[in-house]
Amino acid sequence: MPTVRDVLARKGYNVVSVGTESSVLDAARIMAQGRIGGVLVRDADDRVVGIFTERDVLGRVVAEQRDPALTLVREVMSPNPVTVSSLTSLEACSAVMTQRRVRHLPVMDDGDLCGMITPGDLLAFRMAEQETLIQDLQHYVFDIR
Repeated sequence: MPTVRDVLARKGYNVVSVGTESSVLDAARIMAQGRIGGVLVRDADDRVVGIFTERDVLGRVVAEQRDPALTLVREVMSPNPVTVSSLTSLEACSAVMTQRRVRHLPVMDDGDLCGMITPGDLLAFRMAEQETLIQDLQHYVFDIR
């Protein structure tokens, strides 16, 4: 059964983060530059304390007519993000994302951040698995003849 570790081995372990004192404008620029939908938020001791996503921009900044240049990420982030471990199954991740209505799952092992996965990562991994299966079946069928 595939786990988060398998996805991270293919995707990579890089996680983009901002500090609690970063402005929403700076965080949004980082997200736009990286073409990503969310960043982790770290405190002065480098601990993960929240996540800031496109949903937060829309619901807590734009809808409330806050100035993104003056609003700090800590004021509008989602605190205490749901996390998974690298040994969590992909089925469990999908269930968590659906039940908790989240799109970003930080991966924490023994309190250390080791990556982040999204539904797109899960889909890409499953598609690659399917492609491998198709190729294996084609080789099997054509090698028999």
